[in-house]
Amino acid sequence: MDNPVASPKRSSAAGGWGALKSCGRHLLGSRAPLSGARAMLKANQPDGFDCPGCAWGDPEHGSSFEFCENGVKAVSWEATDKRTPPSFFARHTVTELRGWTDHALEGEGRLTQPMRYDAGLDRYIAVPWDEAFAEIGATLRGLAHPDQAEFYTSGRASNEAAYLYQLFARLYGTNNFPDCSNMCHEASGIALTQAIGIGKGTVSLEDFEKADAVFVVGQNPGTNHPRMLGDLRRAAQRGARVVVLNPVRERGLERFADPQNTVEMLRGASQPVASHYLQPRLGGDMAAFRGMAKAIFARDDAEIAAGRPSLLDRAFLAKHTDGLAAYRAAVDATGWEAILDQSGLTRDEIEAMAEVYLGADKVIATWAMGVTQHKHSVPTIREIANVLFLRGHVGRPGAGLCPVRGHSNVQGDRTVGINEKPPAALLDALEQEFGFTAPRQHGHNVLAAIRAMCGGSAKAFIGLGGNFARATPDSALVAKALAGCELTVHIATKLNHSHLVPGRIAYILPCLGRTEIDRNSAGKVQIVTVEDSMSMVHGSGGINKPASPHLRSEVGIIAGIAAATVGSDKVDWAALADDHDRIRELIGRTIPGFTGYNTRVRRPRGFLLRNLAAERVFETETGKATFSDDSLPEATEHQQAKRTDDTFVLQTFRSHDQYNTTIYGLDDRYRGVYGERRVLFAHPDDLAAIRDRLGERVNIRGSHDDGVAREAEDFRLVPFDMPRGSLAGYYPELNILVPLSTFGAQSDTPTSKSVLVTLHAR
Repeated sequence: MDNPVASPKRSSAAGGWGALKSCGRHLLGSRAPLSGARAMLKANQPDGFDCPGCAWGDPEHGSSFEFCENGVKAVSWEATDKRTPPSFFARHTVTELRGWTDHALEGEGRLTQPMRYDAGLDRYIAVPWDEAFAEIGATLRGLAHPDQAEFYTSGRASNEAAYLYQLFARLYGTNNFPDCSNMCHEASGIALTQAIGIGKGTVSLEDFEKADAVFVVGQNPGTNHPRMLGDLRRAAQRGARVVVLNPVRERGLERFADPQNTVEMLRGASQPVASHYLQPRLGGDMAAFRGMAKAIFARDDAEIAAGRPSLLDRAFLAKHTDGLAAYRAAVDATGWEAILDQSGLTRDEIEAMAEVYLGADKVIATWAMGVTQHKHSVPTIREIANVLFLRGHVGRPGAGLCPVRGHSNVQGDRTVGINEKPPAALLDALEQEFGFTAPRQHGHNVLAAIRAMCGGSAKAFIGLGGNFARATPDSALVAKALAGCELTVHIATKLNHSHLVPGRIAYILPCLGRTEIDRNSAGKVQIVTVEDSMSMVHGSGGINKPASPHLRSEVGIIAGIAAATVGSDKVDWAALADDHDRIRELIGRTIPGFTGYNTRVRRPRGFLLRNLAAERVFETETGKATFSDDSLPEATEHQQAKRTDDTFVLQTFRSHDQYNTTIYGLDDRYRGVYGERRVLFAHPDDLAAIRDRLGERVNIRGSHDDGVAREAEDFRLVPFDMPRGSLAGYYPELNILVPLSTFGAQSDTPTSKSVLVTLHAR
């Protein structure tokens, strides 16, 4: 395509006819449009399946249609009639396939049989399930120590699969659980646990119907969780203020046309979402909220001096919080000059945010990876919590903290035990139930697992879904780490690049998708369960015929590997695989909050896990919601980049035709990009100067000082509304520039939103 990049039409809204056309195109592209359309009617329904896309909640009152454009993409991607059978691997070597794009690989369709890598042929060869399980088990048993194995989990996995997975690995003897959450919302879990005693949000969808103001920080719902736009739009329609902080001006946060609103579609109408749209510098959110606090305290001081009541919720602060005095001192010690420089906002903009906050009786703060993928992400989230504490916006209707997690069950996986730092209570419960001594030493997260594989101390990698080689930072280094393993096993629905860096022994094990029927030996249809971002647990049962008669469920595959590795003396793996109700009974006996699991999950919309912080019961060290008194970062990446003329701060993000590492198509409709992914967004003034110096296409070079040369080649420059000195582009293509050696303090999350780079001629 000669001119694949076009300028976005800023006047058009998100959603609308463009979303409907996209849905139709992807259903037709699946080559199974009728079954795909039928499946969508059961998406997020009580008698259907949970969408395999995002973790946004489902309303208790329900709807005839509970899906969005990206949900259609996810379902049609899975429900395609395209297949990747053994004959495909007979035609293509692994070396050849490494040259294919992510989009081309997954575009071949569903995997159909278990495959083993043959190094002599450089091809994958079909093998029987029992043979695969036997060799995997023997290899794991042959390792010098269980900690030489890494058990990775994607947020796609169900509660039942994740529970069985962690039970198997702990019976085997390790807590090595690198998890996709380590790369996204780890900072949220750590910060919220410190602040309110639980690593989850405190709001429900119904709270969005009551809020007077919603602060949307570092997230792009239009692409990453589109159903959230409907809730934000309804809030705006009834008069709530929606304050957006996002360096990039995203169309979905400006205006939204609901494709399910017939009248609106016929009229070509749309509704505004954001009442205030602020564009802080990358990494500037903490400074923005610190400035808000400074303005709030100043207004409160003035009210008290004038003999009027305090603007703060003094009763809540006195009864339920700890550390206010130290926080106030930290705010007073922070000068406006630092706040404005780090945030990139004006004082008027920050004080306008404070006015919205002070004028609202009920406030929700939401955030995503634009907040969590920085070095100072934990202090930033603590600062957001600090500001909400000031007027008691936690633990009451219409108010609260809301981390918006990505994949559909990433929160549930952590709830049922996928945790490299397991709480003692979990291990105690497992020991009592299953009669073994659980490993107590903390295991590896994602970055630790990569380092262990690179250093040779980890020799086996088991991937429960996901695309580890492409989702992680320092792509070239991670590929080398996987290829150096004794064993690599990937449980997957489609082929991806992680499968193309096989260890000495390597397997691809194809599993059922979320949309497919899973019958046990008696013909009974099995269901699985998931937990959304609002702590609602609900059932999911597929309705489509499996893509191949050779597929097994994730639960069945885990059970097969476990039986071959640790035996069935303590756990009857085959019985659990054959009846998921038995797994839920075990969860009910060992995981708090799941008593009566099998009954409760079969109710329409499932059940809500109890969240004590939402009841103003804070399980922190002091028994109270805890203020933090962190200083602003000594220097953000923006401030480091200013020290030289040619250094920029790069963030990676998704295109609209993408979910995580899955590339549905090559368009990014809302940003005006078509047929191309190797694009680099920049402020128009920056872009003009770059073009004058380097031309239309550039190479991007990492400037992190760790002795590693990193370069991404041949990117087209695209103008976009974003702060000067900032750049943006798509992952996984740009993950090659994200250093393994830079990560969030406390969280170990890769700093994918603050990468220092320079640009060079092709």
